[in-house]
Amino acid sequence: MNKIYYLASCDTCRKIIKNLPKDNNLVFHDIKQNPITEAELEEMYQLAGSYEALFSKKAQLYKSMDLKNKSLTEADYKKYILEHYTFISRPVFIIDGKIFIGNTQPNILAMMKALGQ
Repeated sequence: MNKIYYLASCDTCRKIIKNLPKDNNLVFHDIKQNPITEAELEEMYQLAGSYEALFSKKAQLYKSMDLKNKSLTEADYKKYILEHYTFISRPVFIIDGKIFIGNTQPNILAMMKALGQ
């Protein structure tokens, strides 16, 4: 099952979703309305290879909690992602067993290619 984890209130996520092909067959998962479960995060972890790869260092909470000056472990990254949706780098696409994390141009192009566009 192909899936997108996104934040409905995020302008960047909305822009990316708007540009998806109409027949994308994606399951949409708004991470604010429906928080990521530990099982879902585990699936992402298996595909990404680390929790840090899924973690957003651009999050306001990352700055306000002064996490950049702390030495975070994989367990810390997992804990923070499960505690608050803002810590996951978004959007996250899982397409045909491959994961695409974040909104960089090369990542979005690779994701579109995986969708057959």
